Amino acid sequence: MRVPRAVAQFNRRVTNPVARSLTPWLPCLGTLEHTGRKSGRHYRTPLLVFKTREGFVILIGYGPETDWLKNVLAGGPTVLHKRGNALALGSPHIVSKAEAAPLVTPAPRLFYRLFPYNEAALVLTKTD
Repeated sequence: MRVPRAVAQFNRRVTNPVARSLTPWLPCLGTLEHTGRKSGRHYRTPLLVFKTREGFVILIGYGPETDWLKNVLAGGPTVLHKRGNALALGSPHIVSKAEAAPLVTPAPRLFYRLFPYNEAALVLTKTD
């Protein structure tokens, strides 16, 4: 299931600013810092993130045409802010949600499976 574009626009303007202040305190949420591939601007996007042994899996709820996803795939610097830590990430690649499920560590795996976004996931590895 993909989230409708109208919801995406609402979230960008209303929900995301609030969510960015909550991500340090809530499990399965993080803020992804990335650079615009055209503008060069820095963005901070709150997302559902799930820990793996080597990095993180991020559910792609708005589909492959999402700006944050295009920015990360373009290869600019990517930093995940989670629970007070800043983690540099790299080697982005898209897989199906089912392919990424075994990579997610056991504790958050149930939450990962419960989220209705079933199209794809972005896998990132730590570069530190």
